[in-house]
Amino acid sequence: MTYTTEERKELLKIARDAIEHYLRTGEKIYPEVKNEKFKENRGVFVTLHVNGKLRGCIGYPLPYKPLYEAVVDNAIYAATEDWRFEPIKLEEMKDLNIEISVLTIPRRIENYSDIEIGKHGIIVSKGGNRGLLLPQVPVEQGWGLEEYLSNGCLKAGLSPDEWKRGVEIEVFEAEIFKEG
Repeated sequence: MTYTTEERKELLKIARDAIEHYLRTGEKIYPEVKNEKFKENRGVFVTLHVNGKLRGCIGYPLPYKPLYEAVVDNAIYAATEDWRFEPIKLEEMKDLNIEISVLTIPRRIENYSDIEIGKHGIIVSKGGNRGLLLPQVPVEQGWGLEEYLSNGCLKAGLSPDEWKRGVEIEVFEAEIFKEG
C-alpha cells in the first residue's frame, strides 16, 4: 500500500473539502473517485492540527469502508466530534493542517520486544477496554517502549502498568502523510 505524491495530495484534498463542506452546510458528501486504490477498504486515521496544536484525531482501525469514504468520515469526525477538543470552526480552516494515516491490518503479538518504535502503532486490549496509538505518537512524544505501552494502557482506560500484568497487544503499520 504505497500512495504516490499525487494520490496523497488527492486524499488530503478530499479530507479538507469534506471538513469545509460539512462546516458550511452540515452535510457529509462523498466525492466521485476514479482511482481504484481509493475504493479499497482501509483502516485510516485523520489527525488535525490548528497552528501546530492537536485539535482532533479519529479513525477506523480496521478496513470497514473504502478509503475515500473513511477519509471523509474521519476528517469530519476529527473536526467536529473528538470529545477532547473544541470543534474546528470555519474560520480556522486557513490554519488547519491535515494528516492521514492509512493502516495495515492489526496483528497480535506475543512479546512486547517485537514492537518497533516509529514503525508500529499499538492497540492495547483487556476486557472490554481498547486503546490505540498511531506509530508516530511515541516518536513525537520522545517515548521509549515502556512509556509507549503505559500510554497505550492509559488510552484504553487501564492503569499505566497494566501491560506488565497481561494485556493483548496488536501492532500495525501506517503510511503517514500530511499537508505542507
